Amino acid sequence: RYVPQRVEVPALRARLRELAVAKPRWGSPRLTWRLRRDGWAVNHKRIERLVREEGLLVGQRPRRKRVAVCRIPAPVPQGPDERWSMDFVRDTLADGRPFRVWTLVDDATREAPLLLVDRSLPAARVVEALDTLLLVRGHPAAIVCDNGPEFVSLALDQWASQHEIRLDFIRPGHPVENCFIESFNGKLRDECLNTHHFVSLAEAQAVIEAWREEYNPERPHRGLGQRPQAEYAALFTPDDAPFPTLALRC
Repeated sequence: RYVPQRVEVPALRARLRELAVAKPRWGSPRLTWRLRRDGWAVNHKRIERLVREEGLLVGQRPRRKRVAVCRIPAPVPQGPDERWSMDFVRDTLADGRPFRVWTLVDDATREAPLLLVDRSLPAARVVEALDTLLLVRGHPAAIVCDNGPEFVSLALDQWASQHEIRLDFIRPGHPVENCFIESFNGKLRDECLNTHHFVSLAEAQAVIEAWREEYNPERPHRGLGQRPQAEYAALFTPDDAPFPTLALRC
């Protein structure tokens, strides 16, 4: 009978364990991508086998089955800084005191240009952050957000009117309509917030900013052809623009 002629490479297993420790929420596809970027000529099936043998599988929560409903495709922005999405994420410190994270994502490149971390983030702070981004990245045509008190405030409405930026509010109870920022928030919570135990607000600000600085140039995105966000943005051409039916929105 055929006898497998596998050649085990201890260095590959050691490197795989190092990456799994550094990125505990990365599965075999992203680990394969990173190993190939590091120069390893590996097959994705080989990495899947090594991940199982090393006990490095990422646990997943069972998803509840939902009733299928008809969705209307919404046009996807065809270039960087054409449309942004923003939201808030809440977490707590080790002593139980809460803090908030204001998240912002470019819908075309999936980049996170800025994250604000503080105990309180009123509309005035959001406006100041947006003013700073306008100087660096230019004016988007629209910003997608939910109906939170900071986003429906008079301060943000006046700011948007002054800069001729449309605030695209989603329907209450339909977070899928803000899918780009919801997807980013899930990654932020899964890969950063849930893997750290913040002792102080300063530590939370430093760790979350370090994660953002690594997220844009280092983390591959499946929707961008397994390319990091910063790389996709730097090499963006009109031919890279996504099809308008790729994003589904009720």
